[in-house]
Amino acid sequence: MTKVQLMSRCSSPIPFWTLLVIKMATSCSSQLSKCVKQQYLDLPQGDKVQAMYFWIDGTGENVRCKTRTLDSEPKSIEDLPEWNFDGSSTYQSEGSNSDMYLIPAAMFRDPFRKDPNKLVLCEVIKYNRKPADTNLRHSCKRIMEMVANQHPWFGMEQEYTILGTDGHPFGWPSNGFPGPQGPYYCGVGADKAYGRDIVEAHYRACLYAGVEICGTNAEVMPAQWEFQVGPSEGINMGDHLWAARFILHRVCEDFGVIVSFDPKPIPGNWNGAGCHTNFSTKEMREDGGLTYIEASIEKLAKRHDYHIRAYDPKGGLDNARRLTGCHETSNIHKFSAGVANRGASIRIPRTVGQDKKGYFEDRRPSANCDPYSVTEALIRTCLLGEEGEEPVEYKN
Repeated sequence: MTKVQLMSRCSSPIPFWTLLVIKMATSCSSQLSKCVKQQYLDLPQGDKVQAMYFWIDGTGENVRCKTRTLDSEPKSIEDLPEWNFDGSSTYQSEGSNSDMYLIPAAMFRDPFRKDPNKLVLCEVIKYNRKPADTNLRHSCKRIMEMVANQHPWFGMEQEYTILGTDGHPFGWPSNGFPGPQGPYYCGVGADKAYGRDIVEAHYRACLYAGVEICGTNAEVMPAQWEFQVGPSEGINMGDHLWAARFILHRVCEDFGVIVSFDPKPIPGNWNGAGCHTNFSTKEMREDGGLTYIEASIEKLAKRHDYHIRAYDPKGGLDNARRLTGCHETSNIHKFSAGVANRGASIRIPRTVGQDKKGYFEDRRPSANCDPYSVTEALIRTCLLGEEGEEPVEYKN
């Protein structure tokens, strides 16, 4: 078919390259035979190991990956070599000085290629050996080391929405909406649970990989789900959440759907997507710990704007669409706290109020937050006692 023929079939003269982009906007790889692929994956690989390195790109939200061959199975991070990539193609450098370096930071079993192959979470550093702009792990790790003796634990509740390749929520009518919210949260049945196969596949893949996933459930909006990671101590929280996100992207790729971490994927009377963060220290978990929880909440109340900026990759702009004071959220402009209150910035679980010890939940982080930024901000305010609108610079 010629360009002229294509254009004549359209109601408006859309250039051919535009049509091609629209057609190729999503991959058709999910339609390829997985049985055919499996016969190749079943081939012996000798003593060689495939290590898939993955990292956060210049958007601060998306992940990239590539694979290299190792001569033997790595037993620790120290066994993994540094690598490099073209940062000008990932929004992380200029083309004239494009080499960026991948520093292995955490290693997981590969649930797609299976043992002995590995998934390797990497930090990104620039040509001058300084952290890339979206490498928030570097600073977070340093802050976590400063308070290691307090044993900070985190648990993050990652909400997400499954989309079809047309960008429409999975299972929704193509020209309308499903029934109103109410029956979908923890729902059961084909008319209530949209995409459970993806959720089950992701859960099992995370368990295989060694990710500290601890649960999952259907959420309030149809096609919206949540998984929980934790309790994880210190830097492990960010490492394991990013690994779980990467695995979810890969699972969705196989199923031919898209995962969205947008905090308000559908405007109107539909719930947004957050990443509620549970936090405690050794003192909070022991008898009388409620005193330390309340002290931390008082500190958070004085630094609300700082945390809002740290809780989504656009400095609060994404969360402004979600934190409206409706749909189980607090108002982005006001700090609040309460026992069992899902409309507050900070929720103290009822059992914690009764036991006088435990943890608190910060409900402000958006679904697309960087967990390194969120957990670092909590440590800076609650444990290091920082005040003001900017983080403190500490000497080495």
